[in-house]
Amino acid sequence: MNHFDLNKESWNGWASINFKSDFYDVEGFLKGKSSLKTIELDLLGNLEGKSVLHLQCHFGQDSLSLARMGAKVTGVDLSNDAIDKAKMLNEKLGLDANFINCNVYDLKNHLDERFDVVFTSYGTITWLPDLDKWADIIQYFLKPEGEFIFAEFHPVIWMFDDDLEKIAYSYFNDGPIKESTTGSYADRDAGIPLEFVCWNHSQAEVIQALLNQQLQLKNLREYDYSPYNIFKGSIETEKGKFQVEKFGNKVPLVYALKAIKSI
Repeated sequence: MNHFDLNKESWNGWASINFKSDFYDVEGFLKGKSSLKTIELDLLGNLEGKSVLHLQCHFGQDSLSLARMGAKVTGVDLSNDAIDKAKMLNEKLGLDANFINCNVYDLKNHLDERFDVVFTSYGTITWLPDLDKWADIIQYFLKPEGEFIFAEFHPVIWMFDDDLEKIAYSYFNDGPIKESTTGSYADRDAGIPLEFVCWNHSQAEVIQALLNQQLQLKNLREYDYSPYNIFKGSIETEKGKFQVEKFGNKVPLVYALKAIKSI
């Protein structure tokens, strides 16, 4: 089984776990709660009437939150179970988002459209081995003067082991990292054994891949907190802001950027 098939199998398992979790609060979402965070909202701005391509959208909560902001949204994800759930949520909410089930690298074979905005966020690029191919997809689907908006967990935090006790992984892309788990970040006690493969990507690797596609970097921000309570030993320092207590504000947990397609 290749890396993508293995990860698809795992993400199908996680889709079921996550959909039922308090972490995703699907009930609250259906009642009107947005899943988007201030970090990405500040970069996205006014989306009324804009077309948005959402890469690696999971079961579509962010995609549908973007649609609620007035955007015409297309979401893409590797997991067929996640896409089925996204379509179900879209129908329940009476929105008109479009969802595509495919490997993001294969998207040119499934979609022929250009977008005002390409968006992806939080725990996405770790599933991709080649960021040059990723950046090529981004520039290909952007209209001239279109914007790429990206929020992601900072590569520094992925250097640590799960207990955040020691440096266990390279900051750089040192090849595939094979792991196993019995739950997900949304429900660590789910008890479902799953295996997956991921890759670490330095901030320079990300930015250079975008620059290689002639995308112009307009904003780059780093944050000493995560909007999600996913790291062991975290405390909520302000509403919706979580820091690893023993690190305080000394370690970056998230970064975000905006890049423009100028040609």
